[in-house]
Amino acid sequence: MSALTKAKGFKRSKTGTYLSIGTTAFGAVSVIKQARKARTEHDTLQLVDAIVSAAAIVTGLAILVRELKRIGDDDVLFG
Repeated sequence: MSALTKAKGFKRSKTGTYLSIGTTAFGAVSVIKQARKARTEHDTLQLVDAIVSAAAIVTGLAILVRELKRIGDDDVLFG
């Protein structure tokens, strides 16, 4: 089994999905800091960028949660 095959298998595993959720949620910290800075500097363009980035993070988390549920449905022991 090649390293690429193992990586693809990990990406579709529960552990890989949880790791992706954590990484995505960690990215939200950066977006929050960006939004706060934009608000204090009254920078509308940076604030819009932060809002769009936040929407992308929310969408990404929703997709990952859906994938986690899909993995759970395939797992007999998951319940």
